[in-house]
Amino acid sequence: MKFHNLLIKWYLQNKRDLPWRNTVNPYHIWLSEIMLQQTRVAQGMPYFFSFTEEFPTVFDLANADEEKVLKLWQGLGYYSRARNLHKTAQYIANDLNGVFPATYKELLKLKGVGEYTAAAIASFSYHETVPVVDGNVFRVLSRYFDIESDIALPATKKEFTALAYELMPKDDPAIFNQAIMEFGALQCVPKNPNCSVCVFNESCLALQKKKVDVLPVKAKKLKVTNRFFNYLILEDVLGNTLIQKRTAKGIWHNLYEFPLLETDEIVDFDFISKTIGQGVLSSYTIKGIEECSHATVIHKLSHQHLHIQFWKIKINELIVNGVNYSDLKTFPFPIAIYNFIEKEELSR
Repeated sequence: MKFHNLLIKWYLQNKRDLPWRNTVNPYHIWLSEIMLQQTRVAQGMPYFFSFTEEFPTVFDLANADEEKVLKLWQGLGYYSRARNLHKTAQYIANDLNGVFPATYKELLKLKGVGEYTAAAIASFSYHETVPVVDGNVFRVLSRYFDIESDIALPATKKEFTALAYELMPKDDPAIFNQAIMEFGALQCVPKNPNCSVCVFNESCLALQKKKVDVLPVKAKKLKVTNRFFNYLILEDVLGNTLIQKRTAKGIWHNLYEFPLLETDEIVDFDFISKTIGQGVLSSYTIKGIEECSHATVIHKLSHQHLHIQFWKIKINELIVNGVNYSDLKTFPFPIAIYNFIEKEELSR
C-alpha cells in the first residue's frame, strides 16, 4: 500500500476531533496555526475558544484594542505572535475587505505568516497542493526514509518539502497534511515511540536500522542567555502599586510589569537596599523592603532564562497613577508576573 494511503487510513481511524478541523474558514485556521506555533494543542485549545468567542470575525479582532488582545493571549507566550496577529487582522479587515489571500504565495506576505502557516491555510482552506513541513513532518519522513540531513539547515527544509510534495495525493492535499502532522504528534513522537503498533513498522528504515532515537538530526544548538530581573513592588499608604508598559523591542513588548532592576547576577537584600538608596527610587521615601521569597522563579524562554526575584517596598508618598491590587489583573502581564500577582492576592 502506498505511503499516503496507509497514512490517511491511520489518520481517519485515530485523529483527534479538533475545532479547526471542522471548518475551511481561513480566519479560524489562521488563528489556530498562529496559536499552535511553539504551543501544544492541549494548551492552545482554550485560547482558540476564547478568541473565537471574543472575536468571531477578523473584523472583530481588527477593531479590538491591542491590550485586550494581549490580555486574552496572556500565558500563551511568544507575545510577538499576538501583536502580529492583531496587525494582520487589521490589514485583512481594512485593506483586503476581510478576505484572506487565497494562495500560498500571497499568504506568505502576511505579517507573522511563515512557510508552514501559509501552507496550512492554503491547503486546508483552498485545497492548494502545497505541503506543510514542521517538526512532526521532519521526524516522520526522516525516520521512514532514513534521512540524516540536518533539519536546522535551510537546504534540508527544501529537501523535505520536495519529498512531501512527491508523496502527497494531488487531489486531496489537506487530508495528507493533517494526517502527517497528526501522525507525528500522536504516533511518531520525539521520544520512545511505540513502534510495535505503528502502521509503518514493516517499511520504516529507521526502525529496521535501529536509528529511531537518533533521527531527525539537528546539529545546531540554541545559545541560552541568563538574565536576572528584580521587580520592585511598591506599595503606598493606600495599598496602591506602580506598573509600567514594556515599550522597548524584545521580550514581552507592550506587556506590563513592575519597575525593573536588571542585574548581572542574582542579588541579595543588601544589594537591593543599597541600590534603591542610591537613587533607583529616589523620589520616594522607603519605609521597608522585603523579599517575596515564595515568588522567586526561573522563567525559561526559548533563548533566555530569566531569574526573577520580587521585592516588596513600602513607601510614605502616594504613587501618582498608582494601581489598586484588585485592578492589576485586568492588565496584560507576562505569565510569570501574573502568577506572582495571584499568589500575592491569595496571601492578602
